[in-house]
Amino acid sequence: MPVNHPDPVLQQLGVSHEVLTARRLPRHAEASELEWVETGSDGRQYRLVPAAADAWRQMKAAAAGDGIDLILVSAFRSVARQVEIIEEKLAEGFTIRQILTAIAPPGYSEHHTGRAIDIATPDAPDLDVAFAHTPAYAWLARRAGEFGFTLSYPRGNPHGYQYEPWHWCFHAGAQEGGWQHSV
Repeated sequence: MPVNHPDPVLQQLGVSHEVLTARRLPRHAEASELEWVETGSDGRQYRLVPAAADAWRQMKAAAAGDGIDLILVSAFRSVARQVEIIEEKLAEGFTIRQILTAIAPPGYSEHHTGRAIDIATPDAPDLDVAFAHTPAYAWLARRAGEFGFTLSYPRGNPHGYQYEPWHWCFHAGAQEGGWQHSV
Protein backbone atom coordinates (compact mmCIF):
# COMPACT_ATOMS: atom_id res chain seq x y z
CA MET A 1 0.00 0.00 0.00
CA PRO A 2 1.51 3.41 -0.97
CA VAL A 3 2.45 5.80 1.79
CA ASN A 4 0.81 9.23 1.64
CA HIS A 5 3.19 12.10 1.02
CA PRO A 6 3.96 13.87 4.30
CA ASP A 7 3.54 17.36 2.81
CA PRO A 8 0.71 18.23 0.38
CA VAL A 9 2.60 21.31 -0.92
CA LEU A 10 5.56 19.15 -1.90
CA GLN A 11 3.21 16.61 -3.44
CA GLN A 12 1.54 19.36 -5.48
CA LEU A 13 4.96 20.52 -6.77
CA GLY A 14 5.92 16.96 -7.68
CA VAL A 15 8.60 16.52 -5.03
CA SER A 16 8.49 12.88 -4.03
CA HIS A 17 9.14 11.57 -0.55
CA GLU A 18 11.66 9.19 -2.16
CA VAL A 19 13.72 12.14 -3.48
CA LEU A 20 13.83 13.75 -0.04
CA THR A 21 14.92 10.47 1.53
CA ALA A 22 17.44 9.47 -1.14
CA ARG A 23 19.13 12.87 -1.09
CA ARG A 24 19.08 13.04 2.72
CA LEU A 25 17.67 16.55 2.61
CA PRO A 26 17.43 18.07 6.07
CA ARG A 27 14.29 19.99 6.94
CA HIS A 28 14.83 23.61 8.00
CA ALA A 29 12.44 25.64 10.13
CA GLU A 30 11.63 29.18 9.13
CA ALA A 31 13.40 31.81 11.25
CA SER A 32 11.13 33.94 13.39
CA GLU A 33 13.54 36.61 14.63
CA LEU A 34 15.13 38.44 11.72
CA GLU A 35 16.84 41.77 11.35
CA TRP A 36 17.56 43.94 8.34
CA VAL A 37 21.17 43.52 7.18
CA GLU A 38 21.34 45.67 4.08
CA THR A 39 19.47 46.69 0.96
CA GLY A 40 20.61 45.44 -2.43
CA SER A 41 21.18 47.65 -5.46
CA ASP A 42 17.78 46.43 -6.72
CA GLY A 43 16.05 47.68 -3.55
CA ARG A 44 15.56 44.22 -2.03
CA GLN A 45 15.94 44.17 1.73
CA TYR A 46 18.05 41.32 3.06
CA ARG A 47 17.36 39.90 6.50
CA LEU A 48 19.18 37.38 8.68
CA VAL A 49 18.92 36.12 12.25
CA PRO A 50 20.81 38.49 14.58
CA ALA A 51 23.94 36.33 15.08
CA ALA A 52 24.30 35.72 11.33
CA ALA A 53 23.67 39.41 10.63
CA ASP A 54 26.47 40.43 13.01
CA ALA A 55 28.81 37.81 11.55
CA TRP A 56 28.02 38.94 7.98
CA ARG A 57 28.75 42.58 8.81
CA GLN A 58 32.05 41.64 10.45
CA MET A 59 33.06 39.37 7.56
CA LYS A 60 32.13 41.95 4.93
CA ALA A 61 34.14 44.63 6.76
CA ALA A 62 37.17 42.33 7.11
CA ALA A 63 37.01 41.47 3.41
CA ALA A 64 36.74 45.16 2.50
CA GLY A 65 39.79 45.80 4.67
CA ASP A 66 41.64 43.27 2.50
CA GLY A 67 40.39 44.92 -0.71
CA ILE A 68 37.66 42.32 -1.37
CA ASP A 69 34.13 43.43 -2.30
CA LEU A 70 31.49 40.98 -1.04
CA ILE A 71 27.95 41.66 -2.21
CA LEU A 72 24.91 40.07 -0.61
CA VAL A 73 22.48 38.80 -3.29
CA SER A 74 20.25 36.56 -1.16
CA ALA A 75 19.57 35.97 2.53
CA PHE A 76 16.41 34.84 4.37
CA ARG A 77 13.77 33.33 2.12
CA SER A 78 10.38 32.17 3.40
CA VAL A 79 8.90 28.78 2.66
CA ALA A 80 6.11 30.56 0.73
CA ARG A 81 8.70 32.34 -1.46
CA GLN A 82 10.43 29.01 -2.09
CA VAL A 83 7.12 27.61 -3.38
CA GLU A 84 6.76 30.63 -5.71
CA ILE A 85 10.28 30.18 -7.10
CA ILE A 86 9.66 26.52 -7.90
CA GLU A 87 6.25 27.29 -9.42
CA GLU A 88 7.90 29.94 -11.64
CA LYS A 89 10.53 27.43 -12.81
CA LEU A 90 7.87 24.79 -13.51
CA ALA A 91 5.91 27.37 -15.54
CA GLU A 92 9.07 28.07 -17.55
CA GLY A 93 9.11 24.39 -18.55
CA PHE A 94 11.76 23.00 -16.21
CA THR A 95 11.12 19.59 -14.67
CA ILE A 96 11.09 19.21 -10.90
CA ARG A 97 14.19 17.02 -11.23
CA GLN A 98 16.07 19.82 -13.02
CA ILE A 99 14.86 22.42 -10.54
CA LEU A 100 15.96 20.42 -7.50
CA THR A 101 19.59 20.42 -8.63
CA ALA A 102 19.73 24.16 -7.93
CA ILE A 103 16.76 24.96 -5.69
CA ALA A 104 15.78 23.26 -2.44
CA PRO A 105 12.23 22.08 -1.93
CA PRO A 106 10.09 24.32 0.31
CA GLY A 107 10.95 23.54 3.92
CA TYR A 108 14.40 22.24 2.98
CA SER A 109 16.30 25.43 2.10
CA GLU A 110 19.01 26.77 4.39
CA HIS A 111 17.68 30.21 3.43
CA HIS A 112 14.61 29.51 5.61
CA THR A 113 16.87 29.53 8.68
CA GLY A 114 17.96 33.14 8.21
CA ARG A 115 21.57 31.95 8.38
CA ALA A 116 22.29 31.30 4.68
CA ILE A 117 23.60 33.90 2.28
CA ASP A 118 24.43 34.01 -1.40
CA ILE A 119 27.46 36.17 -2.10
CA ALA A 120 28.54 37.90 -5.29
CA THR A 121 31.42 40.12 -6.33
CA PRO A 122 31.87 42.55 -9.23
CA ASP A 123 34.38 40.09 -10.79
CA ALA A 124 31.77 37.45 -11.78
CA PRO A 125 28.08 37.10 -12.68
CA ASP A 126 25.77 36.55 -9.71
CA LEU A 127 25.01 32.94 -8.77
CA ASP A 128 27.50 31.56 -11.29
CA VAL A 129 30.21 28.93 -10.86
CA ALA A 130 32.67 31.54 -12.19
CA PHE A 131 32.53 32.97 -8.65
CA ALA A 132 34.86 30.10 -7.63
CA HIS A 133 37.64 31.71 -9.69
CA THR A 134 37.49 35.14 -8.05
CA PRO A 135 39.61 36.73 -5.34
CA ALA A 136 36.39 37.00 -3.30
CA TYR A 137 35.93 33.21 -3.29
CA ALA A 138 39.61 32.65 -2.47
CA TRP A 139 39.23 35.06 0.45
CA LEU A 140 36.08 33.28 1.67
CA ALA A 141 37.74 29.87 1.38
CA ARG A 142 40.54 31.15 3.64
CA ARG A 143 38.64 33.36 6.07
CA ALA A 144 34.86 32.69 6.16
CA GLY A 145 35.26 30.08 8.90
CA GLU A 146 36.66 32.75 11.22
CA PHE A 147 33.23 34.39 11.09
CA GLY A 148 31.24 31.13 11.39
CA PHE A 149 30.39 30.71 7.69
CA THR A 150 30.94 27.50 5.74
CA LEU A 151 30.40 26.55 2.12
CA SER A 152 27.20 24.51 2.01
CA TYR A 153 27.31 22.84 -1.38
CA PRO A 154 30.81 21.90 -2.54
CA ARG A 155 31.39 19.75 -5.62
CA GLY A 156 29.96 16.27 -5.15
CA ASN A 157 27.84 17.15 -2.11
CA PRO A 158 25.60 14.27 -0.99
CA HIS A 159 22.38 16.28 -1.34
CA GLY A 160 22.52 16.34 -5.14
CA TYR A 161 22.78 20.11 -5.48
CA GLN A 162 25.01 21.68 -8.09
CA TYR A 163 28.28 23.19 -6.89
CA GLU A 164 27.39 26.57 -5.37
CA PRO A 165 30.56 28.48 -4.47
CA TRP A 166 28.41 31.52 -3.64
CA HIS A 167 26.21 29.83 -0.99
CA TRP A 168 27.49 30.07 2.59
CA CYS A 169 25.74 29.34 5.87
CA PHE A 170 26.42 30.68 9.34
CA HIS A 171 26.72 28.15 12.14
CA ALA A 172 26.65 29.52 15.68
CA GLY A 173 29.77 28.46 17.55
CA ALA A 174 31.60 27.62 14.34
CA GLN A 175 34.29 30.18 15.11
CA GLU A 176 35.25 28.44 18.34
CA GLY A 177 36.90 25.06 18.26
CA GLY A 178 37.29 24.85 14.50
CA TRP A 179 33.91 23.19 13.97
CA GLN A 180 33.27 22.51 10.29
CA HIS A 181 29.89 22.05 8.68
CA SER A 182 29.68 19.00 6.49
CA VAL A 183 27.05 18.72 3.83
